[in-house]
Amino acid sequence: MPAHPSTAAESRPAPELRAGPPPARIRIERPSPVVDGGRFPAKRCVGDTVEVSADILRDGHDVLKAVVKYRGPGEREWREQPLAHIDAHVKGDRWAGAFSVEDMGDWTWTIEAWVDVFAAWRQELERKVAFGEPDLSGELSEGALMLREAAANAPDAGSRRTIEHALHVVEDPEAPAHAKYDAALGPELLVAVEHAQPRHESVDMEPHLTLEVDRVRARFSTWYELFPRSFGGFTGVTEQIPKLAELGFDVLYLPPIHPIGAKNRKGRNNTVIAAPGDPGSPWAIGHAEQGGHDAIHPELGTREEFAELVRTGREHGIDVALDWALNASADHPWLTEHPEWFNARPDGTLKYAENPPKKYQDIYNFNWNSEDWRGLWQAFYEILREWVDLGVRVFRVDNPHTKPFPFWEWLIEEIRKDDPDVLFLAEAFTRRKVMQELAKLGFNQSYTYFTWKNARWELVEYLNELAHGEEREYFRPNFFTNTPDILTEYLVEGGPSAFYIRLTLAATLSPTYGIYSGFEHYENVPVQLGSEEYLNTEKFETKTRALDGPMLPFIARMNQIRHEHPALQQLTNLRFLDTENEGLVAYAKRWGDDIVMVVVNVDPHHTQEGVAIVPYELGLPPAFEVEDLLSGERFDWRLGRNYVRLDPAFRTAHVLTVRNG
Repeated sequence: MPAHPSTAAESRPAPELRAGPPPARIRIERPSPVVDGGRFPAKRCVGDTVEVSADILRDGHDVLKAVVKYRGPGEREWREQPLAHIDAHVKGDRWAGAFSVEDMGDWTWTIEAWVDVFAAWRQELERKVAFGEPDLSGELSEGALMLREAAANAPDAGSRRTIEHALHVVEDPEAPAHAKYDAALGPELLVAVEHAQPRHESVDMEPHLTLEVDRVRARFSTWYELFPRSFGGFTGVTEQIPKLAELGFDVLYLPPIHPIGAKNRKGRNNTVIAAPGDPGSPWAIGHAEQGGHDAIHPELGTREEFAELVRTGREHGIDVALDWALNASADHPWLTEHPEWFNARPDGTLKYAENPPKKYQDIYNFNWNSEDWRGLWQAFYEILREWVDLGVRVFRVDNPHTKPFPFWEWLIEEIRKDDPDVLFLAEAFTRRKVMQELAKLGFNQSYTYFTWKNARWELVEYLNELAHGEEREYFRPNFFTNTPDILTEYLVEGGPSAFYIRLTLAATLSPTYGIYSGFEHYENVPVQLGSEEYLNTEKFETKTRALDGPMLPFIARMNQIRHEHPALQQLTNLRFLDTENEGLVAYAKRWGDDIVMVVVNVDPHHTQEGVAIVPYELGLPPAFEVEDLLSGERFDWRLGRNYVRLDPAFRTAHVLTVRNG
């Protein structure tokens, strides 16, 4: 028969509890910002105000206090800012606060919470006094004990005098009760004690969380991509720097500048056999005599001329970004020096790169599973370090999603240890989760699906995910309108109006956007219908280029607007407005007192009419005046419905700022 319950309990020894103080009763949960539970850092930029929050709770009715503690790169001492209830009306357990970050690098932050015993005692005393209890001498004796403790820890003479004066009154046997109550409940005393009393039951959030703080260009930048061989090499590109700066660009991106292989070289329009004089694809990196990823194509110029290009760019506020493409031509020196770094078939042949239906017969991939993977990783680090030491601070990484995640995490961390101003853009048009993982691992920006988002509904859906979903903490989108590989159907069929539409959307939706040379000339002829490849693509031939496209004045004005309006330099402030017409997309951005509202006709062929419904949450008065920053026109707008008509033959968008809001 089973033992009687009381008999079983008597025979079972009580569990032993660990020695020391009891477990903490305060809980700190669901902190923000946090990425994957703290596995990866959230991202911010120099000068940002970091808003933090967490659930902070304890059993019982004690009063809690909390602060966010933080320290910058190399700092040992904590700084702190107070946290407060987000919604005190419902006595919510969510607390929030903020702190500013001033330097690049890794910041650490945590939350400390404790019981404010004096505040709890004060609340109890206040209630009992209001209720009229006749004898509160016991309560006053408790308060006196706390005041003595606080006086001993007062941070300054003024606080000590305030506390000691209250203590004297509370303990004075001749003082009337109401005087003691007034002294104990004085607001000056509460402030003085708050900074002097010990933090009872103090708990620190573990583990501490990190923030990756970049220079502002990681969040806000304007890119222009060109092939230097089409502009006369490095000296020719250097001559374009003042013009690019005048147009408002601050990143000049160059495809690979390394020697190009001769074996299996591609011809014009991606033909398998090159004709004499065909320059080949810059992404087929490596020449047996001219070198590999650490060398410069001799037809582009010398190392000194490239360094001069970088210096000139910096003088004009422009970063020269290099393409970091980790693939090799059939002539790459490493094929003979390190054959173990490449994938060989059983018969000894190498397999060229493919991304069906695309084939890259002129490119071989590296073997990331090589037994000498350490040597391969180290070689790439050393080469990248050379370019950083030469002054390059931005790298556009080609197809990073086809290389190991641990490699990127290691490489980016090692480079940024000494040079935290180096930025990496991930060219990863791949699965969403993979793009997110690359961003978490350290990439500062990423290409996106924006290139193919044309309809109002898909723009709203995608941008809300980027601006307000979990990605907002670590994923920075770069809205390229086109690339040498991507000529979208929208641009092919939409004519010039489509270019103005896409430029406006890219420049006002995202803080960072870019265009590839030829966009300003409305280049939109595909190699064949249904293809995203350009006819006579610049990837396989040298063109004669100049910064003289008819769209450049519009681009310059848009870039000027972006620099003048802080609201356009952020993403998380994006708010879409209803238009009652799928042919129109409208949105607002507010940053401080700066308010910009944009309405775009996404139909390049037809006039669209509708409304832009301005919500009261933007903080605007019932009626206000707006100015179109593109045309200079002024309109009277109001909260609620505002009529809009956009004819793509005349104008494709309004970019409005509030003048008397």
